[in-house]
Amino acid sequence: MPEPSGITEILGIPTDIIGLWVAALLTLAIYSFLYGDNPVYKFAEHLFVGVSAAYGAAIVYHQALVPKLVQPLSAGLIQPLLAGNPAAIVWSKATLLIPGMLGLLIFGRFFRGYQWLSRWPIAFVMGLGAGLSIPRSIQSLILEQMHGTMQPVWPLTGGGFDNLLLIVGVVCTLAYFYFSLPHRGVMRWLSRIGIWFLMIGFGAGFGNTVMARISLLIGRIEFLLYEWLPTIGIHLGGPGIG
Repeated sequence: MPEPSGITEILGIPTDIIGLWVAALLTLAIYSFLYGDNPVYKFAEHLFVGVSAAYGAAIVYHQALVPKLVQPLSAGLIQPLLAGNPAAIVWSKATLLIPGMLGLLIFGRFFRGYQWLSRWPIAFVMGLGAGLSIPRSIQSLILEQMHGTMQPVWPLTGGGFDNLLLIVGVVCTLAYFYFSLPHRGVMRWLSRIGIWFLMIGFGAGFGNTVMARISLLIGRIEFLLYEWLPTIGIHLGGPGIG
């Protein structure tokens, strides 16, 4: 009996070629927005959002809901039920039932007159998220930043000049945002220097964002030129198929 080759086909066309064409056409559909807003772009946009939402829902179901709620709840139910002690189930599964019930309350948003039920799980998630993020934010955005300005500045060689420049930048930037004193005299010059540091920081951040987007554009163009075009007989000598 011959072994399967591992390549499946639809109407005589390999599925990997079909997937490549779908990806290429959807890429072109998204980039059609450069010409103007059009139905092709809207279709690709809605398709992307829908597929992403469906994929996320499937991931949550298979990797969170089933292994962390359904399976633990279903385990160990038979013996307490046979013993006629359902209270034991409630107490033993309380740590699972409470978050499970909170999760179900979110669906109250879809029923008229019961939307208020969804406020409880949302408030719980917001409070828990704030409680977890505030210490981390203080550690990473305040304490670590303060630690970075407490480095030796002498001698200026071997990193001392960089540390001095960092301290000057932090002090001048904070002076720009300090409004309890009028920006006159020394405060005026410090705030002006702080503006320069802010503009340099914003420019570096913007440039980094642009370069990241350009790298994504280059990847899509290489995909179209060196992987998709060879499937229709156009070869440009790149590292693609064909």
